[in-house]
Amino acid sequence: MRSKAPKAKLLHRERIEFPDGTFAELVLWGVPEPVPPTTHGFKYRLAYVVGGKRVVGYDNERGKGDHRHYDGTETPYQFESANKVLADFRTDVKRYRGDMS
Repeated sequence: MRSKAPKAKLLHRERIEFPDGTFAELVLWGVPEPVPPTTHGFKYRLAYVVGGKRVVGYDNERGKGDHRHYDGTETPYQFESANKVLADFRTDVKRYRGDMS
């Protein structure tokens, strides 16, 4: 009997709806093997959407690695931990919304 390959495990899923009609979706999985070219055991998709368009996002797409989208610009992202990427995303959303009080 062949054993089943380990699967990704959902670690965090959250949707935040703001009063102005914008929203954020945060999804983070633990994966049995890193998503190339990353070396950590996480797959994530974090997006803040305004008018149907992602204006802030973090993800680690296969072949591209960890990266950040902010107001139309994509830059590499230095992944340190699951908690840090979630915190960095939340900070960017606050900054974009002008909520840095």
